[in-house]
Amino acid sequence: MNINETLVKKILTEAKGYLDVGFTHSLNPYSGCAFSCRYCYVREMPIQRFKGIPWGEWLDIKTNAAENYRNEMIKLRKNNKPVNIFMSSATDPYQPMERKAGITRAILEEMLENPPDFLQIQTRSPLITRDIDLLLKLKDKCNSLVSMTIETDREDVKQIFAPYAPGIKSRLKAVKEVHDAGISTQASISPVLPFTPDFPKVLDGIVDHIWIDTLSIGDGSMGKRSARLGMPAVFEEHGLSDWYQKDLHVRVEKFFKKYFPSAIIRVSKDEAFPK
Repeated sequence: MNINETLVKKILTEAKGYLDVGFTHSLNPYSGCAFSCRYCYVREMPIQRFKGIPWGEWLDIKTNAAENYRNEMIKLRKNNKPVNIFMSSATDPYQPMERKAGITRAILEEMLENPPDFLQIQTRSPLITRDIDLLLKLKDKCNSLVSMTIETDREDVKQIFAPYAPGIKSRLKAVKEVHDAGISTQASISPVLPFTPDFPKVLDGIVDHIWIDTLSIGDGSMGKRSARLGMPAVFEEHGLSDWYQKDLHVRVEKFFKKYFPSAIIRVSKDEAFPK
């Protein structure tokens, strides 16, 4: 990994596009991502396309992130601005480097003093269990949701699309630990990858929300980014083309509603913000 420490001018970015459905800001403690998922839409964004280093092989640590958060929040509160944060939209806040750098933990500590109105933590890392102590304190100060990406229950499929990401079983164990601690949890089936009929069973009792998204409707360009990343060919190569359909979200939503109340299931952009 090419790892650099960097100072940034701002840490809160106004929510636009996909997130502009209730979120007011995104917060990315890092730039780059060691998990290097093959389907990640950030690969097709300018931050990567003009980087000159392959996605997954570089990481920028925003060392002044917590300080910036404090200053920006104070300013927003003076203007009586609502603050609904999505952390994170272009990285994972629990990078392997987070164990050493502690940038995300420092931000959470600052949030205890200057809480947002709502915080959604989006991750695929079991490392989030390290911060259960802070999350328990934070839930008394603002609405919060830990959203764990669990795009399939098949480890073999995960290995095709995200070989460097944490294993599915370790993610399930982590989200259960967070849920059992009394913190609101969500399974983010994003993007939907081929799964077994038993997928709902492994989520039962450990998540309060289920969010469904696909490569066709959730990459920010209605599937164009995913196509440029070669996803249709990857699915075809592994005999999974039936799972690469524009209406896949409809089928998956219908399937999960057989096992869970409709109220806890949401689909893609229009329902991305938990009301």
